[in-house]
Amino acid sequence: MSETSLDSRVSTIRTVALVGPAAAGKTLLLDALLAHAGAIPQAGSIERGSTVSDHDPLEKRLGHSLQSSLAHFTHGGIRVHAIDTPGAPDFIGQALPALEAADTAIVVINALNGIELMAQRLLAAAGERGLARLIVVNKIDCPDVDLAGLLTQIREVFGKECLPLNLPSDGAKRVADCFFAASGEADFSSVADAHRALVEQVVEVDAAFVDRYLTDGDVDPRELHAPLEQALREGHLIPVCFCSARTGAGVGELLSVIERLCPNPAEGNPPPFLEGKGTEPTPYPARPDPAGHVLAHVFKIVSDPYLGKLGVMRVHQGRVARGGQLFVGHARKPIRVGHLFMLQGSKHVDIDEALPGDLCAIAKVDDLAFDAVLHDAQEDEHIHLLPLDFPTPVHGLAISPARRGDEQKLWEVLARLVDEDPCLRIEQAGETHQTLVYGLGELHLRLLLERVRELYKGEIVTEPPRIAYRETVAAPAEGHYRHKKQSGGAGQFGEVYLRIEPLERGGGFEFVDAVKGGTIPGQFMPAVEKGVRSALASGVIAGYPLVDLRVIVYDGKHHSVDSKEIAFVTAGRRALIEAVRAARPLVLEPIVQVEITAPEHGIGDITGDLAARRGQVNGTRAAVPGSLVVQGLAPLAELASYQSRLNAMTAGEGRYTLLLSHYEAVPPNTQTALVGAYKGGEDPD
Repeated sequence: MSETSLDSRVSTIRTVALVGPAAAGKTLLLDALLAHAGAIPQAGSIERGSTVSDHDPLEKRLGHSLQSSLAHFTHGGIRVHAIDTPGAPDFIGQALPALEAADTAIVVINALNGIELMAQRLLAAAGERGLARLIVVNKIDCPDVDLAGLLTQIREVFGKECLPLNLPSDGAKRVADCFFAASGEADFSSVADAHRALVEQVVEVDAAFVDRYLTDGDVDPRELHAPLEQALREGHLIPVCFCSARTGAGVGELLSVIERLCPNPAEGNPPPFLEGKGTEPTPYPARPDPAGHVLAHVFKIVSDPYLGKLGVMRVHQGRVARGGQLFVGHARKPIRVGHLFMLQGSKHVDIDEALPGDLCAIAKVDDLAFDAVLHDAQEDEHIHLLPLDFPTPVHGLAISPARRGDEQKLWEVLARLVDEDPCLRIEQAGETHQTLVYGLGELHLRLLLERVRELYKGEIVTEPPRIAYRETVAAPAEGHYRHKKQSGGAGQFGEVYLRIEPLERGGGFEFVDAVKGGTIPGQFMPAVEKGVRSALASGVIAGYPLVDLRVIVYDGKHHSVDSKEIAFVTAGRRALIEAVRAARPLVLEPIVQVEITAPEHGIGDITGDLAARRGQVNGTRAAVPGSLVVQGLAPLAELASYQSRLNAMTAGEGRYTLLLSHYEAVPPNTQTALVGAYKGGEDPD
């Protein structure tokens, strides 16, 4: 959409997400921007718990962000929406959705810590999402920081397209512009060289400007807005800015960059909406036009004690107005937008309308869910946003109320918290009837329990983390079961013959109806599958779900009077159990990718410890000077309480992240122990 056809109100909107590792200073940077823009009297303090975005009591007590938070301000005629996100890997489920709502990802790097894994991970995720990207080096006022070396490292790690938009000056008390200014004083490097590199990088995307640059030797940066936005869209340029949220150095300049250079909703890449059902939906070209049909995406759910469920959304197309009606996804009945507001930390600011690019919230709508698309035309019900690739939660914990009879109340509290975090999962264990909650790590689950105790207001009982083992088979086998009961009157009869075959790891489950001649009537085949799936869910040898196998039902018998659905459910279940026991069953365990960042002097101990935990080291790479990143694979079961061990090996300076890689068979002694501990016993008829 061209600037000339863009609604003038939309062209004044900027939407940015502040992402990056923990302790990078994102929360204080947002406060500094708000203060500089005049939205708040002065920047808050982490120590005093007075920042705009860390408003949750638990965040104030712990001194770091646990969830994403929104703020907005208007400065120089530009309305800026900003999302502050937590930086701990366990809370990436709060950071990634911010990328769905923003046009620009501002990746904040701590000048003291250098390039950390979360910065790399989030910069890459923003690039995959097609966002404009901006790197901000914060805390430049800290003593003994090597800013020149860090800039070199940024370009080595992230690419030559990372170029400084400004440079520290006057001992990091201020910054010198390198784009609009062709010369100036800097603490290192050269403003003139940086200016030349920026202009050359920008004009490369436009042949007409290349010719002018080669002829004239320079181009006025004020003429380069369109090619600059193109370079940002295409990832051809990733600007680097320097600042200190604490002293204010570079904060005003960063605000100017957001206003003048970051894309408005029409200048960024279009959001990846898809239209259609099934596995091959087609791209849908959403346009930031207030006159179009409404398309708004819910990227955050908040359970408010007074307003109920809040859906926080980005408007991508159309105009959302208070009092209007919207459909939620496939719903046939519209909802009324009774409350429409913007969020300013914990405060709600009532508004009458929201335009493309705006972040807003609606309240008291129970049908809202994370990732829902709101629209005002029923023909748009099959439009959805390309889903994010979230890490799989693999750290499990069994949780129950201390008081019997409170199970439903506790489940409702857990369900509310899971609604708010796409990287939390709850399930009811079929065999043990335990409530299991899964998260991304020890910290994730520990803070979940804090929230549960706060909301549940009762005592809870937890058990050590449970590993999400799985079962599978290593060989083909056959199973048969005849279910026959007669107790006066009509009886029960059903007989099933089936065979099973292993699938490749990750193959899931396939059910094949190969019955010939109607020996099992078609109306009973869903019952057979139901019985098979029941056995898959509860496991056979150790009580864990069965995966990666094909079940082929090829024969059976029925009775014209006594055959009933329940008989074939039982026969299907017992036939599968018999087949699995004959198919060399295996217990699988989750293997995780582990990345450990630690001082160089501790790497030997870490690699040796990882090997002792049945892990393997795949390689190392440089991190900040004096530190290395160890990359490897290890069984999740061997990494329980690993942070404590890592702290002992690195004097508290090590940190690690986990990401599910795959499943593989446990050692024989472990399988023997798991099978021996299973109290499932014989399956009842």
